[in-house]
Amino acid sequence: MKVAVSSSGEDLNSPVDARFGRAPYFLMVDTETLDYQVVPNTQNLQASQGAGIQAATTVSRHKPDAVLTGHCGPKAFRTLQAAGIPVYTQVSGTIREAVENFKRGVYAESNGPDVEGHWG
Repeated sequence: MKVAVSSSGEDLNSPVDARFGRAPYFLMVDTETLDYQVVPNTQNLQASQGAGIQAATTVSRHKPDAVLTGHCGPKAFRTLQAAGIPVYTQVSGTIREAVENFKRGVYAESNGPDVEGHWG
């Protein structure tokens, strides 16, 4: 299974970034092998609007089976939902810890966004 995790850095020891749309990176992680690909999200760091939708579109192109993030706003959530990608929020710790917790079933799938638009 492949999960996309919002990340503050470029490796598995980096912290999960609390902001989905403005996370500097997404790590596409194979949950079995922990092999990963770094996907930069730099185009959205200074965007005045639309960062969540653009980030969700970028992530969707990589076809993850799920998204793990700290928080997800309404537009990003709807974009991921339309792509059939489940979102798990309230995720924290390192990327490695988040993936391990996901595998153990610690996180529940989100039913909707957990922050308002333009958060963070």
